[in-house]
Amino acid sequence: MRRVVVHRPGGYERLVIEDADDPEPGPGEVVVRTAAIGVNYADCIVRMGLYSSAKRYVGWPITPGFEAAGEVAAVGAGVQGIAPGDEVVAVTRFGAYATHVRVPAAQVRPRPAGWSVEETAGLPTVFLTAWYALCRSAATEAGHTVLVHSAAGGVGGALLQLARIHGARAVGVVGGPHKVETARTLGADVVIDKSREDLWTAARAACPEGYHAVFDANGVATLRQSYRHLRPTGRLVVYGHHSMLPRGRGRPNPLALLWHWLRIPRFEPLRMTESNKSVMAFNLSYLFAERDTFSAAMDQVLRWAAEGAIRPPPVTTYALDDVAAAHRALETARTVGKLVLLP
Repeated sequence: MRRVVVHRPGGYERLVIEDADDPEPGPGEVVVRTAAIGVNYADCIVRMGLYSSAKRYVGWPITPGFEAAGEVAAVGAGVQGIAPGDEVVAVTRFGAYATHVRVPAAQVRPRPAGWSVEETAGLPTVFLTAWYALCRSAATEAGHTVLVHSAAGGVGGALLQLARIHGARAVGVVGGPHKVETARTLGADVVIDKSREDLWTAARAACPEGYHAVFDANGVATLRQSYRHLRPTGRLVVYGHHSMLPRGRGRPNPLALLWHWLRIPRFEPLRMTESNKSVMAFNLSYLFAERDTFSAAMDQVLRWAAEGAIRPPPVTTYALDDVAAAHRALETARTVGKLVLLP
């Protein structure tokens, strides 16, 4: 097989294509021959050496990647309901940037009807993240109003779709006029283009009484104001800190990281109690240890996909050999929807 390997943290040059023996499935495992592989911003953070769970569970060298779609190549002992040749989607805690991926059978599901292999490869990570953020962390209900940052991106677009399913009113924030229509199509009732108007003035005008939930992966750039724009009982849900990291330069500046870290707001419990607001935060890679939660989330997301309740975001494809170009594009923050590697 061929796979992307990062031997030590750094820029795009650390993404090296290597040959290796095809993996053999162990008991309860499945090997998937990948046809498409999802790219996520977390993969860039893994490459930079800043993803804590990557250090905890794998270390160096590491093959990034959380998701892939393709065909079952082999199954291990004890695996039932999955056979070679099945068209599937697989979720893995790292290792997906490869032509063959070995994963526990519990993390493999049939490809949903009506979704292409490229669309399916970009499905799990963003929708599982959105599910955990909106359904579990924020407990979003019909009639709620939510604010979604980066609304034309993978997770942002998934959040808009799940908000619509739950009957919530969604205000989406985008960074340029070319993203407005995408956010609107995915379910935003109001779109704020922060390149053309003041974000927080527009956010206050869209929901003067404050938001039931704000979904924020920007980090230091918006966290403080996101919290201030919650209503009492509102929840700030944090699942990333992208504004702390470089845009298109490939590697972080340690002094800039320190400066951003010092500026991160500290939410004091007494004041949170007095204002009746909450801050929730999570890292999806730890969800693998919660088998019941993972299975419930994966099954629900795939049901929505099969029923047509959710639809794929726009997909841009890159050859596996062009993985560095995909990372560079994603880090510019100018992309729309999902990026997918084709091995």
